[in-house]
Amino acid sequence: MRRMLLTSAGVRNAAIHDALLDLLGRPIEDCTALCIPTAMYGHPHAGPGKDVWEFVAGRSEQPMVELGWKSVGLLELTALPSIDASKWVPLVRQADVLLVSGGDALYLCHWMRVCGLTDLLPQLDDTVWMGMSAGSMVMTPRIGKEFVGWQPPDGGDRALGLVDFSIFPHLDHESLPENTLANATKWAAGLDGPAYAIDDETAIRVVDGVVDVVSDGHWHRFDA
Repeated sequence: MRRMLLTSAGVRNAAIHDALLDLLGRPIEDCTALCIPTAMYGHPHAGPGKDVWEFVAGRSEQPMVELGWKSVGLLELTALPSIDASKWVPLVRQADVLLVSGGDALYLCHWMRVCGLTDLLPQLDDTVWMGMSAGSMVMTPRIGKEFVGWQPPDGGDRALGLVDFSIFPHLDHESLPENTLANATKWAAGLDGPAYAIDDETAIRVVDGVVDVVSDGHWHRFDA
């Protein structure tokens, strides 16, 4: 994919909103979206349950679905291997943006590969990938052992590697006392590449491999 907006908690401020508009190239109300809640099912504190419904219904505290899209569809990756690709691939190709929830990054990565979405991504030149937390981390080379929850069949902490940096989300979040800069520094030391720790007011924009940080909050880059 050429264009990504990798957030910690969705579109939380005007700076991230403007970055999204820049990637879309036109108003949100003119764009079609598909939301992907799959990552939530693999996380013990997310889904299945009401959190998944709140994300899909646009009633969460991480604004993505509720931004005023022309239309929003639902793409559940765990269902796709059981239906013909002709039923869902055209929907993905036609979407202007994929809205990918948080949850468990490796669970999401597994189902992206199993259903064939990973193979489709290089063909989506005009589609924006907007991830939240795990939906952002899945695009990185590694998530770090600290974020491994659901165990993939081949083990390890490797994700898709469609960007060359890792992400530590929810930096200094009041409900996550372990998400400190000190712990992010230890996390980054265990990786073999560059990394960013970002708070919920921060996003990373990637266009044709060019990376910049959009933030009304705070963040830190760790070099390899």
